[in-house]
Amino acid sequence: MWDREEPMDPAAAIPPAGEPVVPPAGRTSSLHFLNRVVFGAGAVDRLGELARALKTSRALVVTDPGVRAAGHAERAARSLWREKVQPFVFDGVDENPTTRHVEEGSRFAGAQRVDLIVGLGGGSAMDTAKGINFLLTNGGRMEDYWGSDLAQRPMLPSLGVPTTAGTGSEAQSYALIEQEGSRVKMACGDRKARFHAVVLDPDLTATAPRRVTAAAGMDAVGHAVESYVTARGDARSRSFAAGAWKLLEESFEGSLAADPGLEVRGRMLLGAHLAGVAIELSMLGAAHACANPLTSRYEVAHGAAVLLLLPHVIRYNEPAAAALYSELWGIVPPERRAGALADRIEAMRRAGGLPGRLRDVPVPPEVLPDLAREAAQQWTATFNPRPVTEADLLGLYEAAF
Repeated sequence: MWDREEPMDPAAAIPPAGEPVVPPAGRTSSLHFLNRVVFGAGAVDRLGELARALKTSRALVVTDPGVRAAGHAERAARSLWREKVQPFVFDGVDENPTTRHVEEGSRFAGAQRVDLIVGLGGGSAMDTAKGINFLLTNGGRMEDYWGSDLAQRPMLPSLGVPTTAGTGSEAQSYALIEQEGSRVKMACGDRKARFHAVVLDPDLTATAPRRVTAAAGMDAVGHAVESYVTARGDARSRSFAAGAWKLLEESFEGSLAADPGLEVRGRMLLGAHLAGVAIELSMLGAAHACANPLTSRYEVAHGAAVLLLLPHVIRYNEPAAAALYSELWGIVPPERRAGALADRIEAMRRAGGLPGRLRDVPVPPEVLPDLAREAAQQWTATFNPRPVTEADLLGLYEAAF
């Protein structure tokens, strides 16, 4: 088991991808990492120890019905009880969390007078946990925190425990919450909302159905690929994205087996986490901008939605990002063309049995202009390495149709 308590040095954590881990000339920036990451089989049994170290006594465990049915919430609760931390389980999280889920969780947490929040599950559970933390400590509505660092008061300590190798939300300070009724995705971020510690336990990913493993894994792949080439990226973010890509690309097909084993599950979980770190540093691009309307309008699993667009976005971006795509793909020899990278991602999608065309979801052709208008309003579109207009995004949807 790996337990890292000191700040992580990106140069030591991940091999650099062809350049030193320093900011570009004339530019400085700060890098804030988690205080603690516990990684290894059985790591969830240390949840109580982590809660006790934070001097807490009443923990809200935010999860969904599937994770609870798998027994993971009970296992987390036992660990908390052993350290005399009383757990209260809120399992009212859906796959696509909205402001309603956050408000319900906040009311439940307030009634229990909790002093710790645990996000246990996929990205939806962890985003909801962060959202609850905003409302419980700072009041108001989620709309008040749409943006960056808008919470004025301290927030409760929190712990992140992913049960899928996908979103990397446990590594990020942002919660993606849909506005109830409007289908607008709000990115609400604050460094105070970041989990104080993260538990990466590959045992917990063993119960995920194959389709969830495939969609979550390809979501992580999309994070690694997009974060590597964004306009905001630098050598630091690319180091983490490259490390994530290597782990994910080499392990994805193996993770789909009936019993992939701890080694493969661990590599996928760590790869997803590193991709999450890369997102925190560099954000994402047009594939995620296009995916969000698909998720909110047609309830397409987020990872599947990203993969419908990602190969087309790679080919669109090639004039602006060919060197970076080749650099990323060069980590897995011998091909070094951006087109070959897109082909490899499509092969991974087929292996996972995920849909390949928008018409397969199904999305009717007449809504593509509406989807493009919504995608053009997504924050992530602004970080794409090649600028995208609404017309460009419509072209991407049409190519994916």
